[in-house]
Amino acid sequence: AGQISRRTRRIMTMWTRAVGLLCFVLPRVASFTAPKSFTAPLRANVRLGMVQADAPPVAEAADIESLRFLTPEKAREVAAKVGTPTYVYSEAMLTDAAKKALAFPNAYGLTARFAMKACPNAAVLKLFTDLGLHIDASSGFEVRRAVAAGVPASHISLSSQEFPDDLKELVEMGIEVNACSLSQLERYCEAFPGRQVGIRFNPGMGSGGTGKTNVGGPDASFGVWHEWAPQCAEVAAKNGNKVVRIHTHIGSGSDPEVWQRVSTMSLDLCRKFPEVEILNLGGGYKVGRMKDEASTDLSVVGKPVQANFEKFAEETGRKLRLEIEPGTFLVANAGSLVTKIQDIVSTGAGGRNFLKLDSGMTEVLRPSLYGAQHPLVTVPATETGNVASYVVVGHCCESGDLMTPASGDPETVDERMMQEAQIGDLCVVEGSGAYCSAMSSKNYNSFPEAPEVMLMDLSDSSLRLIRAKQPLEQIWQNEVNEAL
Repeated sequence: AGQISRRTRRIMTMWTRAVGLLCFVLPRVASFTAPKSFTAPLRANVRLGMVQADAPPVAEAADIESLRFLTPEKAREVAAKVGTPTYVYSEAMLTDAAKKALAFPNAYGLTARFAMKACPNAAVLKLFTDLGLHIDASSGFEVRRAVAAGVPASHISLSSQEFPDDLKELVEMGIEVNACSLSQLERYCEAFPGRQVGIRFNPGMGSGGTGKTNVGGPDASFGVWHEWAPQCAEVAAKNGNKVVRIHTHIGSGSDPEVWQRVSTMSLDLCRKFPEVEILNLGGGYKVGRMKDEASTDLSVVGKPVQANFEKFAEETGRKLRLEIEPGTFLVANAGSLVTKIQDIVSTGAGGRNFLKLDSGMTEVLRPSLYGAQHPLVTVPATETGNVASYVVVGHCCESGDLMTPASGDPETVDERMMQEAQIGDLCVVEGSGAYCSAMSSKNYNSFPEAPEVMLMDLSDSSLRLIRAKQPLEQIWQNEVNEAL
């Protein structure tokens, strides 16, 4: 009993000391780490007619994101002429990016293809085609869309998770095909014996901006596993097909160093197919949307690849043509989404201030899907110079419609420092050129598809409508009640 008493006394002493330490530390920790917006007293916002937690100016205006190519006046013009939300693309920035891709270092020739899944509007496809880019299509439907936009079929390469039902017709039109599985290769060679074919391989390594954009390595289904190269050679030989292209792609937003290593591994695959003439290294070049994010310099990342091609030629006598397939690189920062702040709500002292846009996952799905970060720029009706912290959300009846998730974590709500906003101000979502209009969850809550505009020239800033807003009735026009 005496031993138990001593133990109890020790526990009580330790507990008393711990409580005392907590009482001393916690108030001081809170005073240093708690965001002011969590502890600020409530103030009456006369304009909103509501009680709102103070959004403190805890950062300088220089620390927040800024407009890329739009001006506040031009953003207001777009809103006035077309409405919100509206995508705006810069012809000048698209052109500049295309020229950089076409200048990618190469040893024995280059074909630069636009991964059209990133932004398939016909105006963008026509512009890139006129500039000399070819097209990378990821479905038979994309092939049809590109052809309808005026892209020559011979300039289109198809690499798809699913062979289209009209593959025979597309091949006869003149497109190139990369088989992306052993089964696809078998079906292609049986349907088109003696024809040239390409093979997309999974090189055994991947890299992406997030796990969801990594398309290489043992956890990815894209391409033929690199160890099955001998089986591929047997399938092609059986039907008299020539494997003339090797294709690899490891992910979107990939690490440049990993991308360069994969280029060497891809050249090793080319050694196993003596008739290969082209090595396609895909795309996925990292693009910094946020001001603190770096972008891949193609002129730098391509130099070691060029040297590898030259070394391969010295060793084998084969001068391979290089293909690349940038998507995000060409369009990400050349697109902006002009939206309107249609409401502002607060969860009081200790809570958060929310900006509600008239847009969201219906136009920009990436934050909800990947925890992707997009610059958010307030365009106030009246400049105050004040900076505030907000959670920015979309207009859908969906808790996941969040524009400010934690980086890489769509489940976690985060705040963003922005210019102080009022209802009716505009908010421009920058970096919206890639995988936004193309990958939107349009028609959720029956919101119509947003219009698209091209800013034709930065010098005169003329605007051209390149996709009209979807008529509401079009959402349900295919709904029928027919016996089958």
